[in-house]
Amino acid sequence: MKRIARFHKVSREQFILDWMDCMEGEMDEEDKARAEQSYEQIRLPHRATSGSAGYDFFLPCSLTLAPGKEVKIPTGIRVEMEEGWVLMLYPRSGLGFKYRLQMNNTVGIIDSDYFYSDNEGHILMKLFNDGREGKTLELKAGMAVAQGIFMEYGITIDDDVEEVRNGGFGSTGA
Repeated sequence: MKRIARFHKVSREQFILDWMDCMEGEMDEEDKARAEQSYEQIRLPHRATSGSAGYDFFLPCSLTLAPGKEVKIPTGIRVEMEEGWVLMLYPRSGLGFKYRLQMNNTVGIIDSDYFYSDNEGHILMKLFNDGREGKTLELKAGMAVAQGIFMEYGITIDDDVEEVRNGGFGSTGA
C-alpha cells in the first residue's frame, strides 16, 4: 500500500466559523456551546478493517434528517496528500441502501491543493434524505456517515495549468 496522506483536524476557529455558516444564522450561547462540544468530538477518519478501501468519516454532532430534507455538515477534517492523488468522498453504502441517504454532489472530490485553502481545506458534507423510504433519520454524534477513498490520477501530456487554488466549492471558476 502507498502511504500518501494524513488527516488533520481544522482549527477550532475555522470549525466554528464553518459551523455558523452551516447553521445559516446567528448563534446564541447554546449554539456556541454545541459547536464547542462538537469540535471536541471530532474523530479523524480511519479504516474499519485492514481490507477496507474507505476511510470512515464521522459526524461531530447528532442530527435529525426528515424525508426530503438536507443538511450541510462541517466535518472538522482536512487532509494533506501528495500531488497526483484525490480523495473521493461517498456516502456509507449501508445508509444509502437502507435509508436512501445521499450526498448532494453525489461524490465529493477533495483535491490535493485544497489543504492549503484559506478555509484550511475544511471538508464539508451536504447530506440529503431523498424521502422515498419515508423514514426520518436519527444520526448520532460519532456515527460513520461517509467514506473517503484515495485515488491516483493522471493528466494529459499537454497540460500546462499553473493556477493555484484558494477556496472550496466553485473556487476554480468552474
